[in-house]
Amino acid sequence: MKRIELFFSFILVPLDYLMIVLAGVSAYYLRYANFVQSIRPVIFNLSFGEYLKVLLFIAFLWIIIFAFAGLYVINGNRKFIKEVYRLVLACSTGLMLIVILIFIRRELFDSRFIVLAGWFLSIIYLSLSRGLVRYIQRQLFRHGLGVHKVVVIGNSKTTDNLIHEFSTNKSLGYEVVKRLKDFSIDTAQELEEFLKVKEVDEVIQTDPNLSKAEIMRLYDFADEHHITFKYAADLLGTKVLKTEVSEIAGIPVVEVKKTPLDGWGRIAKRIFDIIISLILIIIFSPILLITAILIKLDSRGPIFFSRCDDGSPLYRVGQGGKLFHYFKFRSMIPGTHNMRYNELADKNIRNDGPVVKIKDDPRITRVGKFIRRWSIDELPELFLVLKGDMSLVGPRPHLPEEVAKYEAHHKKVLTIKPGITGLAQISGRSDLSFEDEVRLDTYYIENWSLLLDLSILLRTPLAVIRSRQAE
Repeated sequence: MKRIELFFSFILVPLDYLMIVLAGVSAYYLRYANFVQSIRPVIFNLSFGEYLKVLLFIAFLWIIIFAFAGLYVINGNRKFIKEVYRLVLACSTGLMLIVILIFIRRELFDSRFIVLAGWFLSIIYLSLSRGLVRYIQRQLFRHGLGVHKVVVIGNSKTTDNLIHEFSTNKSLGYEVVKRLKDFSIDTAQELEEFLKVKEVDEVIQTDPNLSKAEIMRLYDFADEHHITFKYAADLLGTKVLKTEVSEIAGIPVVEVKKTPLDGWGRIAKRIFDIIISLILIIIFSPILLITAILIKLDSRGPIFFSRCDDGSPLYRVGQGGKLFHYFKFRSMIPGTHNMRYNELADKNIRNDGPVVKIKDDPRITRVGKFIRRWSIDELPELFLVLKGDMSLVGPRPHLPEEVAKYEAHHKKVLTIKPGITGLAQISGRSDLSFEDEVRLDTYYIENWSLLLDLSILLRTPLAVIRSRQAE
């Protein structure tokens, strides 16, 4: 561990404490500000000295909460947005602690405004201070201070990619000082001589095709010379991003986790879906009603597209390959669905995969063209989210005949519930190739979080506004 990393990790503790206290002081003086008192006059007596004593104690308790939340774990590669997410959760936990203390000791605080303002300002101040620390650290990396001196061992594409990334992105804090294609006995002696004239902090094995003897020799070499040993995932490892180790009969057994959407993650996502879909149904209810009327006035046929041309129920493929009854606002002339596979097959702009997208589709009605352009036709899917067949965020649901043409790696997208929007939709929608769409959906499945869901939902309106090849 580099000293500069230890320094930046250590300085976060007093800095966080100072920011929490500063937020509390700011909230106190904000409450007594004239413009706030003009809205709600102060009717309690809380001296600053008494308040400060309590504030210093609570700030100490918050630091303990931060420690348990992993905010002082030394991990320079953690994304800043994830760090802010942890800060929000930790500060919210601290807020709950204050609520409990107020309940136990009624005289602790007489102002709910101070408590809520302190919580909000803490998130702002802590995010800014940690962002500043991160910026300073990245700038030091760019100037060669505190960087990890790395020896990369391997002769693979992964090796080339890592070396390129380390050399072009200096803010990562890595500098490749030597590259070895293998780790034979002769190579080990070469590295031994190199260590006499050059400092090395880490060795990274980037080639999974090294022999077992070479890997063990490299590990022992790193251990002997007190160098950190790391290795890039092999071909299996690239598919195994989430694992869980348990012990059975004294034997460590590794379970491959397909997605974090398991256990409590699945429960949290379902609760999130129910709450947000209910809110959105209420907000969009006027649009839903107006759209239904316009569809009925514009052309003959049902309001919803829920049946195939032969009258049978329309199905889409959901989680685990199970079918569910699907519906949305009708945007086409009734009885023309199967034309996509026959008369209009030559107009398909998605020849790279099983999904069919027709450009300048002649089947679309006047109202249908408008509601497709602004994705209003998909708003009824909110009811499918409420029912549990779909989720707000996830891979788009495809037709059974399309899924039947999936290749083996495409079926990864069936791991979770399909969604109204998703990472692929905000990244290009129908303009993406099918393989790119699957790649983005796979990334989402393997890296799911509520924060990612919220980010995708907030970016969806911008994706709707952007024009695309097929509506």
